[in-house]
Amino acid sequence: MNESTAVLNVSSASRDWRAHLLSNLVCAPFELNGQVLASVEGFIQGIKYPKGDPRREQCFKSWGEWGKKMGEGAERKFVWWNGKEIPYGTPEHHELISKAICAKFYCNYGALVALRATEGLVLTHNVGPESAQTSLPANVFCKILTDLRAIYTRKAKT
Repeated sequence: MNESTAVLNVSSASRDWRAHLLSNLVCAPFELNGQVLASVEGFIQGIKYPKGDPRREQCFKSWGEWGKKMGEGAERKFVWWNGKEIPYGTPEHHELISKAICAKFYCNYGALVALRATEGLVLTHNVGPESAQTSLPANVFCKILTDLRAIYTRKAKT
């Protein structure tokens, strides 16, 4: 990235409307495989708990820092979705999160407009030190957003 490249730091704390709406923490309800979810963050935290664990459903209804904190007590070995146990932090786990992010944009037109409005910008996610145990590393998150932006921008132009 050269000095003239414009950058947008995706964060729920951002004062830039696009960066705020792209955050996983915002309340942007969507449905994935028949499950209604309040936010991508709630999904990320909820899948850390197996089906039947009451914390799972609580996470699925959450957003913001509240949602993020709900997954702190989870053991990070597996995530569970659609009857499948997926090793934590693997490409398959990240692909599942990517599907949730895609569903968020499909169900929330304002978030999709925000994503398309970042065309030409480099998306970053610098919100402090990154935990080695994070569900979604910043570079993976930004690649997901950038790839989805390319898809949705192409579709909008055709």
